[in-house]
Amino acid sequence: MKMNPMGRTGVMVSELCLGTMTFGTQTSEAEGHAQLDCALANSINFVDTAEMYPVNPIAEETIGRTEEIIGTWNAKNRSRRSDYILATKHSGEGLSYVRNGDPISSNTIAETIEGNLRRLQTDYIDLYQFHWPNRGSYMFRKNWDYNPATQNKAETLAQMEDCLEALQKQVDKGNIRHFGLSNESAWGTAQWLRLSEDRGLPRVATIQNEYSLLCRLYDTDLAELSVNEEVGLIAFSPLAAGLLTGKYQDSVTPAGSRKTFTADLGGRTTQRVWPAVDAYSQIAAKHEVDIVHMSLAWCLTRPFMCSAIFGATRHAQLEHILKTNDVVLSAECLADITEAHKSHPMPF
Repeated sequence: MKMNPMGRTGVMVSELCLGTMTFGTQTSEAEGHAQLDCALANSINFVDTAEMYPVNPIAEETIGRTEEIIGTWNAKNRSRRSDYILATKHSGEGLSYVRNGDPISSNTIAETIEGNLRRLQTDYIDLYQFHWPNRGSYMFRKNWDYNPATQNKAETLAQMEDCLEALQKQVDKGNIRHFGLSNESAWGTAQWLRLSEDRGLPRVATIQNEYSLLCRLYDTDLAELSVNEEVGLIAFSPLAAGLLTGKYQDSVTPAGSRKTFTADLGGRTTQRVWPAVDAYSQIAAKHEVDIVHMSLAWCLTRPFMCSAIFGATRHAQLEHILKTNDVVLSAECLADITEAHKSHPMPF
């Protein structure tokens, strides 16, 4: 499998990343362990999680369970910890189940990382990510009424500097190695970069934002920042929460699928999304490629891509996704995708 640089860290990660957010709800511990085994056996060396996982649904009693499942795998495979890059996240403001929804700050970072390490049963975290900006984010369909006028610039910059100083202490302790963002904007990322470079503090290596054929908010300002500043995108939901598998077309909701737990798939099931999925399905059929493989392979062609995170609730889905490694999209297929995007630019 192709390896990509993780920013300027010198670390190389597989272009596909195993997402684990269903470990502990839709995916059992045994199945999660089997997926970790299978991923590593197929040259995937990148695993992503978060303290708030699992999802579908998010519940107070299951917070941290995904990290615990990865932790029991780590405990059984001590000699293999160095075989893969482990990424996790600090939940931050807004999730009342964790630290009463306190924002990310020097008051929470050390405590949170100790919890991550304990659940993951590891001595270090390769990539530590902030799940959301304290000031808010336009991700998850908030772009439709996003209003940055409510922000306080001086307060935001002071919080960023405070967090970077706290992260440096964790780097010095050996608890974390690299730093990434999630659900961030171009302006926000630029400020993190400027502060880190001015102060010699941990530099942003990656941004984990939503990106797929159906969600291309990253394609302009963030794309330019990614390429010029060598801050790679870790794309989440590259299959648009299952929409780009085709399994939900014609009002079908397979038993046990994500849509049975989250009916609107996080605001993605608009009236405009079904014609868009049809268009991409027709392109896949025309070029004789599976829509799952086409959707992932297209993401991997993007010049700013570090890695694309996929999730699989069942082992058969994982094995199917792994076949993406053999897919190369033709110029004609890519041109058809571009035309479809122009016809269906923001379907949700």
